[in-house]
Amino acid sequence: MRLRSARGPQSPVPLAEVAAVTQRLAVLLAAGVTPASAWRHVAASTGSTVAARVAAARDSETADAVAKAASGLDPLESGAWRGLAAAWTVATRAGAPLAPCLKRFSQSLRDLAQTQRDSKVALAGPIATARMVVVLPAVGVLFGMVLGFNTLATLFTTPIGWACLAVGGILIAAALRWNRSLVAKARPTDATPGIGCDLMAIAVSGGSSLDSARAIVDETVTRFALPGISGVDEVLELSRSAGVPAAELLHSEAEEQRRVATAHAQENAATLTVTLMLPLGLCILPAFMVLGVFPLLVTVISSTAGTF
Repeated sequence: MRLRSARGPQSPVPLAEVAAVTQRLAVLLAAGVTPASAWRHVAASTGSTVAARVAAARDSETADAVAKAASGLDPLESGAWRGLAAAWTVATRAGAPLAPCLKRFSQSLRDLAQTQRDSKVALAGPIATARMVVVLPAVGVLFGMVLGFNTLATLFTTPIGWACLAVGGILIAAALRWNRSLVAKARPTDATPGIGCDLMAIAVSGGSSLDSARAIVDETVTRFALPGISGVDEVLELSRSAGVPAAELLHSEAEEQRRVATAHAQENAATLTVTLMLPLGLCILPAFMVLGVFPLLVTVISSTAGTF
């Protein structure tokens, strides 16, 4: 089955393609397919634009080709591809097996993709409500026309109407901008929560010392402009004090950070339902009064006064 590009119209979330590509790469590499062949097979089977660009890039390292191919995409999607490039780089430099590393990373991306789907469902209602209430002022104008009062003439041919149009337009523009800002803040912004712990776990699983592994991870995070690593130092200190391998502790910490990110995304989606009432009450309803109700009253008073 071919997958459409994550930028295509039928892709549900930006991370779905990255997760699918990473999973298939892990399976092919585990079966003994060379990395170059694996990228070609994945590009052909998924229809991924990024995978096709990586497969065609013969003069650059795989990780650099991934990062370059993902430039210009949606920030969340681009961040996921850079996370894949970082995992590939750390595994290669640390001598860790690529297939298990990519399998873990693909599962992380799938969890995040599911979070995106859940957030998209949770945000659908508030976003639809926000779009619907924006048309309330136009409904008010049409209501006046249905009642037989030429509200449009009042709005477009009188000084009072011009003032109403100016005030109402400002209020609607402010509401639209406010709505967009609230929705943008409620959407997930980090495609790679826990990436620092994941990369450190990959590095130590290759047999590198903790100091060497940390140097590889720090350099890779900087190279691919990933968020700063968090929680790694605490886990490494626990590993030293308890005398236990660090890899599993790091994977557990990465999973915990992803759970926290998931809960935060769900909380933001739930909060949006309430916060979207602010532009409704402070901008849309006043705009409805200014554009729909007040011109109607002026029209009614003018027509009534004209009969005397």
